[in-house]
Amino acid sequence: MHDDRSVTEHRLRRTLTERIKPAVHSRAVPLTVERWEAPGEPVPVAEALSAAYGPCAIGEPWGPAWGTTWFKVTGVVPADWAGRTVEAVLDLGFDRMMPGFQCEGLVHRADGGEVKALNPYNDWVRVADRAAGGEHVEWYVEAASNPILVDHRPTQEGDRLTSGDQPLYRLARMDLTVFETEVWELVQDLEVLYDLMTQLDPGEARRYTILRAVDAALDEVDPADVPGTAPAARACLAGVLAAPAHASAHRISAVGHAHIDSAWLWPLRETVRKVSRTTSNMVALMDAHPDFVFAMSQAQQLDWIKTHRPELFERIKKKVADGQFVPVGGMWVESDTNMVGGEAMARQFLYGKKFFLDEFGIETKNVWLPDSFGYTAALPQIVKLSGSRWFLTQKISWSQINAFPHHTFWWEGIDGSRVFTHFPPVDTYNSDLGGAQLAHAARNYREKGRGSRSLVPFGWGDGGGGPTREHLARARRQRDLEGSPRVEVERPDAFFEKAHAEYEDAPVWAGELYLELHRGTYTSQAKTKQGNRRGESLLREAELWAATAAVRVPGFGYPYEELERLWKTVLLHQFHDILPGSSIAWVHREARQTYARVHAELSALTLAAQSALAGPGQERLVFNCAPHTRRGIPAGGACRPTDTEGPVTVEDRAGGGHVLANGRLRLEIDGRGLLVSAYDVQERREALAPGAAANLLQIHPDLPNMWDAWDIDAFYRNKVTDLVALDAMEVTESGPASVTVTVDRSFGSSTVRQSLTLRAGARTVDMVTEVDWHETEKFLKVACPLDVKAERTAAETQFGHVYRATHTNTSWEAAKFEICAHRWIHAEEPGWGVALLNDSTYGHDVTRAMRPDGGQTTTVRLSLLRAPRYPDPETDQGRHTLRHCLAPGATIGDAVREGHALNLPEREVRGAGPVAPLLTVDNDAVVVEAVKLAEDRGGDVIVRLYESRGGRAVATLTPGFTATAAVESDLLERPLEGGAVSAPGPDGTVPLTLRPFQIVTLRLHRA
Repeated sequence: MHDDRSVTEHRLRRTLTERIKPAVHSRAVPLTVERWEAPGEPVPVAEALSAAYGPCAIGEPWGPAWGTTWFKVTGVVPADWAGRTVEAVLDLGFDRMMPGFQCEGLVHRADGGEVKALNPYNDWVRVADRAAGGEHVEWYVEAASNPILVDHRPTQEGDRLTSGDQPLYRLARMDLTVFETEVWELVQDLEVLYDLMTQLDPGEARRYTILRAVDAALDEVDPADVPGTAPAARACLAGVLAAPAHASAHRISAVGHAHIDSAWLWPLRETVRKVSRTTSNMVALMDAHPDFVFAMSQAQQLDWIKTHRPELFERIKKKVADGQFVPVGGMWVESDTNMVGGEAMARQFLYGKKFFLDEFGIETKNVWLPDSFGYTAALPQIVKLSGSRWFLTQKISWSQINAFPHHTFWWEGIDGSRVFTHFPPVDTYNSDLGGAQLAHAARNYREKGRGSRSLVPFGWGDGGGGPTREHLARARRQRDLEGSPRVEVERPDAFFEKAHAEYEDAPVWAGELYLELHRGTYTSQAKTKQGNRRGESLLREAELWAATAAVRVPGFGYPYEELERLWKTVLLHQFHDILPGSSIAWVHREARQTYARVHAELSALTLAAQSALAGPGQERLVFNCAPHTRRGIPAGGACRPTDTEGPVTVEDRAGGGHVLANGRLRLEIDGRGLLVSAYDVQERREALAPGAAANLLQIHPDLPNMWDAWDIDAFYRNKVTDLVALDAMEVTESGPASVTVTVDRSFGSSTVRQSLTLRAGARTVDMVTEVDWHETEKFLKVACPLDVKAERTAAETQFGHVYRATHTNTSWEAAKFEICAHRWIHAEEPGWGVALLNDSTYGHDVTRAMRPDGGQTTTVRLSLLRAPRYPDPETDQGRHTLRHCLAPGATIGDAVREGHALNLPEREVRGAGPVAPLLTVDNDAVVVEAVKLAEDRGGDVIVRLYESRGGRAVATLTPGFTATAAVESDLLERPLEGGAVSAPGPDGTVPLTLRPFQIVTLRLHRA
């Protein structure tokens, strides 16, 4: 037989596109359309319904960037359509290739209730399943003219303050039509079979069986009467669609899903509307398809619906109760996990799971993070302590270099906790359930022979949209179809239960899930990152001092509502396109404004609590919020500091520059203003490599291959410029308590002032970099070349640290040419080490080189600023103040202590006398992460602490109040299953024994 596959396949594609699909909606009758332009930002529905509408014609342009146009659509179903299925087709001018990234609409009834949303793959509204004829149609379409920003080119359209005022869209179609059910079903039959056929091997008989059936079906289609001939065409396909799947076929659990970025190429206010549009379609689809299951994460998004669309929220609640609408994830948002602080990560689960419990009575068991840019090794323990059992992502499939070896496995965290994890081998969270994607999932699945199933999230996403009736049609046809994986639409928990049962002995992956891509997100949008770090620190302070005051000061009210609101604001901005710096200008402009308000409000709460604790008086009191004693001030207490250290001296350096000394450190700054010696006096050890300089600013070209704000590619290191040209250097502070040397430089279109300070008694060198940054596509780093033979570095992460090799023996290590650290990174050889600390920087890189003298130089660099052009062409432009410290001779414990000290500065208040801590812990290795009052407002004290050095720790916790019991709790402050419940001893103390990096949450019952 001649090979005529290509002829039939081409025939099918053309006939589908040009003949059959256009016949799905027949006998079109134009609707009457009127329009009203909402002024400025979106308005309430009631205001739009009462507005004065003007005439509008098909083909008219509408919608400047970020505008809202309301269309009033009216019409009457023709009498001769009685008994027919009637739908309206409302095409706002969609580009069919980009659902979620362009204009969208939400259809309302005349009473303001939501009907359904409009998007490129969902441009219809059902009028009647069986029309009587004469039905009157009156709808109001809230149409959002969001600009298309997915082309990776610099644009001013990413902020309403800079976007243009020209219309972006042209109204394409507003018709009443007859929905031809058999034609639509024929389209689904042919698309499923075409996708399946083209994925089968050319040598398989099944491929040709399908081909001949398709050929016969197309022979039956009369282009002049597609509705009349569709049943005969479908009959030709019935046999090949009924053939059952192979017994060994891969099993797919299909879960309806709409990934909705809480902000990205649209602002937060637009996401509020996106989630309503998507969920209105989902509940409508559930009404029509009782077997449809849709999973939605991000409690914040559901809270928006509750606030702005209460009627829709009630419909969602009913579907949750029916089991069709499934809350997943258990987090406030799908956050970044690399940079989010430990306590903030705990609060993501506290507030996310609490919302699902309070609103739906649902205890989520899975963590759903399909799109975050890598996953911290601290997460497995946090997941377990939240009461969750399973973890899902697919993002690691985006890695550039190494293919991850598993799809189903146990993920082990830094403390040894393990969580059952699945990476969908379909390699997308927006599956179309097409044959190509399902075949890829089956072929790609790495657990063959041990496991037999995978999960596929299906539905249009990123900008929302979700599953459509076409997706469900594909799922039904592939439930048991020869040549295809078996597809079953079901809840995520059902998949995990089955996968876990068949593969309990899955392999183990220990450590971080590092994404070999998007490494630039550790640095982009420095002020957003700075706002987050400062917000996390201020929340710690406000809670600690408010809890202390609530327990100690009669009548002082703990600010529950304010703190919860502020926490949720900070958590929202940890979303995986806000904190990483990969959103449009509008998002980051608003984030800066929001952080300023949050910081001011938290500072006011802290001051109120400290003033109440200090009482009336004029004694100088310094409050220490850090978890370690400093300058004689106990952790969590306040008193007059003890300053007993000797003075700092400054002398001229031979050859130019200055020499600073405080008895512990001796520093040399050369004539270029660079730190060329940092000598540990006690250990008689030089920290810096011979002939090298620290606090050295270096600038690189930054031209990644694709994702500007997201990526840095390794070739950026091929060219570097040391910024050593000196404009000015002077000693700007010279007193016994501290000496500061200030250096001014200029480069390109930018200027920088570097201040280096040595304080009395300090074991750290304080470095402040003030940059007025006006570069484009450049990458600014600061280098510290250390005379340390380090085989690995330790980088702080949530509730501990991770080790990473300094060598590049394998492709896995070489891929980590940019890494994330929180407050510190530490390099050591046996007996001596150096820490580099920061107050808001996350990106770092570490390299090693051998010198002619046989020594090893380990160079640690902090990534300070970038200047990508997309999606925000003004990224990081302007003034920045960045702080970091060098700590020669530091141990891991020193790094922990100094990192907290840098990020939690002392506060001075005048008052009556010292303030005793609310509680104390007698082992510095055990860090108190949070002290607060319980969320249930019963007055109990919650304390969260962890072992910080990676070893066993025995400690005693002493409450500064009468505690009747200490109950080990989960992150939701409930008794932990298998946890300890103890009464404090006769002296009121609570003994503690912690494993390496163990997190312990104690609920202290107050008498």
